[in-house]
Amino acid sequence: MPIKIKGNVYKRAVRPALLYGSECWPMKKTDEQKLHVTEMKMLRWSGGVSRTDKIRNDYIRGSFKVAMVQEKLRENRLRWYGHVMRRDDDHMTKRVMNIEEGKKGRGRPPITWLQTLKNDLKSTNISERTPHNRTMWSKITRRADPK
Repeated sequence: MPIKIKGNVYKRAVRPALLYGSECWPMKKTDEQKLHVTEMKMLRWSGGVSRTDKIRNDYIRGSFKVAMVQEKLRENRLRWYGHVMRRDDDHMTKRVMNIEEGKKGRGRPPITWLQTLKNDLKSTNISERTPHNRTMWSKITRRADPK
């Protein structure tokens, strides 16, 4: 099977199953790293390349024409955030975003979805008010796979 078709199968069948529901996950660096490792294992396996061949991940990803999984995770989160922010103020999903958490325990607090989202907005230089313009929001947040 040509590698172009394998890349299309990966993008249309495997990656959506891998990232299902990821727009609601509060991502840690370790979670992103595990997804990256899983993605590269699948791409290497489908390309017939092993780690002992010493072929770089960028080259493998480029031959399949697949974007990094971290970029797709960020795209999913920002797309979902846009949907939620365009809702009415009394809609359940928008009200849940403003719920105050209970008593704080000792130690570092666990990372939340809103913290992850604010980091995404900061890293892409997007303001929190932009989602109300749907066409502009989709142009800013969408990260296409390489051609």
